[in-house]
Amino acid sequence: MSASITFVTPPLGLGDAVEFSLRGVDGAEGLFALEAADGARLFVLDASRYVPDYSPEINDAQAGLIGLEKAEDGLALVVANPTEGGTTVNLLAPIVLNLTNGLAAQLILDDQDWSLQHRLTVAQKAAS
Repeated sequence: MSASITFVTPPLGLGDAVEFSLRGVDGAEGLFALEAADGARLFVLDASRYVPDYSPEINDAQAGLIGLEKAEDGLALVVANPTEGGTTVNLLAPIVLNLTNGLAAQLILDDQDWSLQHRLTVAQKAAS
């Protein structure tokens, strides 16, 4: 998968950039590089592939930000943070992409019990 995406507000930690390219990483299904024109880059994972029990609740206002009308038109991506102890992902602030129009938002899931540093297990990594 390779796509141009526009964030409705700049994603956390990447300055003022809102225009990004999302490209799949060769040999790693469900792993993507999210890159801004200025060189800022994050690695993100398809949550459905790497954290299959992850089911964040997106409210109508959040869905409306990116024009998301049907759940199947959305893709939840989680930011990966590789460390010496393994890879963690942020489940509390997913990036939600509307696959029909290319709009995206990084959403803060208030009042939901998701981890900021969910450690991926060997089984989750092997699912890729």
